Amino acid sequence: MNKSYNILICPLEWGLGHAARMIPLARKLREMNNNVIIASGEEHLSLFRNELPGLSYINFPGFKPGYSRFLPQYLFLLFKIPVLLYYIIMEHHRLKKLIAEHEVDIIISDNRFGLWNMKITSVYVTHMPLIPFPKHLKFLEPVGVLLHRKIINKYSLCFIPDLPGDLNLSGRLSHGMKLPDNVRYIGILSRFIACEQSLNENPVKFHHNTVILSGPEPQREIFKKKLVTLLKDKEPQTVIFEGRPGKRGEIASNGNITFYNHLSAFRMKEIIEDSDSIITRSGYTTIMELTSLNCTALIIPTPGQTEQEYLADYLSEKGWFYTVSQSEIKAGITIRQGKTVWQGEINRQSSILLTEALNELLEKCHKEC
Repeated sequence: MNKSYNILICPLEWGLGHAARMIPLARKLREMNNNVIIASGEEHLSLFRNELPGLSYINFPGFKPGYSRFLPQYLFLLFKIPVLLYYIIMEHHRLKKLIAEHEVDIIISDNRFGLWNMKITSVYVTHMPLIPFPKHLKFLEPVGVLLHRKIINKYSLCFIPDLPGDLNLSGRLSHGMKLPDNVRYIGILSRFIACEQSLNENPVKFHHNTVILSGPEPQREIFKKKLVTLLKDKEPQTVIFEGRPGKRGEIASNGNITFYNHLSAFRMKEIIEDSDSIITRSGYTTIMELTSLNCTALIIPTPGQTEQEYLADYLSEKGWFYTVSQSEIKAGITIRQGKTVWQGEINRQSSILLTEALNELLEKCHKEC
């Protein structure tokens, strides 16, 4: 099967993680001789343009839930449901126009609920068929699973970026339950695997600590201020990745801290691998990327985000990462040496699973077209 397909990829705009994990997927599909089109908001498009120049890009902003400084996250999201429903309906109708205008054969939606179409092959990407609820609402989780299953069943296939079995990163978010028949585990996704050096970038200065910022405001800025206060006057030097791909390079220094808006995946990989310690959120994409490099970190979940709180607890119990709450950030926090996360085997299995899943996808499209 040598036919080339037009494949539209649309990541959710909740932080950069959903876009970052689509980079290896887009790269692999392009290597398989397909025409990849990226549709998202401008911040995410900047990330794709930096890492995968030469693709086609469409400005297609999506739902941005954000965080509240005062309300619990689940309650804040509850108030946002009408806005979410509007975006689902609006995106579903706009997708019809994009399919016609760009002769789309396959749509890949990373957690954007309305991006399916009965006339073409569609893929839904998620790492949590089970969305974790707060403890006092945990009895409602089966209802959430059922509703999410209805969304998954709208799509031809559902890709879960994780491994089956015990060597997994998402725990009960995607394991230990009956999954729909169209679900496939595709292995972890990391932009650092097979990334190439950019010739126009100079090596960064030597340092020991790395902080990776992520997630929406205002919690992102709250997290940053706490860490800057803690680290600015301490040895050794610290590098903070701001996660702003629209701007690149070093932007400022504050004491022993150097800030970077954005660096290429290759340079970022260099910095992470050379770090004595790493501090970051427990976002799933960040966890996948660090695991692909066999790096441990101190992971600090966003307050009130139940997914990150669960992942931090689950992975710290495995001994792969270590965690404290945001309120516990203070002088003296340290990162112990993590045990092996079987990075070589995880990457090997992931490569096989991703190739198998994409071959199945292209074959399915070939039969349906």
